[in-house]
Amino acid sequence: MVGWAATYPSLMLCWCAPLLGAPEMCPILKLDHQVDDFEVNGRGTAPEWAAAEWVVLERVGEGRSTYATRAKVLWSQTGLYFLVDCEDRQLTCTMTEDYDEIFREDVVEVFLWPDESQALYFEYEISPLEVELPILIPNRNGVFMGWRPWRYVGERKIRKATSVRGGKKALMAPAEGWMAEFFIPFALLPGLGNVPPKPGSRWRGNIYRIDYDEAPASHWAWSPVTSPSFHSYREFGTLVFA
Repeated sequence: MVGWAATYPSLMLCWCAPLLGAPEMCPILKLDHQVDDFEVNGRGTAPEWAAAEWVVLERVGEGRSTYATRAKVLWSQTGLYFLVDCEDRQLTCTMTEDYDEIFREDVVEVFLWPDESQALYFEYEISPLEVELPILIPNRNGVFMGWRPWRYVGERKIRKATSVRGGKKALMAPAEGWMAEFFIPFALLPGLGNVPPKPGSRWRGNIYRIDYDEAPASHWAWSPVTSPSFHSYREFGTLVFA
């Protein structure tokens, strides 16, 4: 973790609140720049991305794959932008319908917990084939359920795109890697508390990846979790809106 701080100045370590059951040390990602809104294309070519630094996701769990995985995060007045780059050898994907259980195949996931007074957070999943799963998670002592958004249209809908390098964007296709780029609007998150954020606001959250090229599946996390479940929200890192 010391190497991270030296390589990525915006990524720091913090003391997490013991009363929330968080580990003593957790990563902080300071979002230094508020940007104007832009379109996503799945390739991360918008000039606004130059304002964000890559953060490295660490391997967690028992999987053996060593693919490099990294992410960038930006924010605007209307929402959060994510760019996740995944080295890979095969797109282990067969599901083509939104709201399928895509976490059982190759996927990138983002968790947002804006208000720590509620055991309630938002999860977004996207596959290399651009299939998505947006859900709200009430989680009480490890018992949780995902709820689909209502009126998921217009300003409430997530904008997303993916791209594949070294291969075709197709079911089970060989590839050298893939990238997911998406925008989560604050208009989708009312009722969670602390939404929309202001300069100085702090949200807990995590960025996660699962790859199924080998068994058991391999997992990566920005804020490494010690629990077998990536729904260990008390181990999330912290996003600081500057």
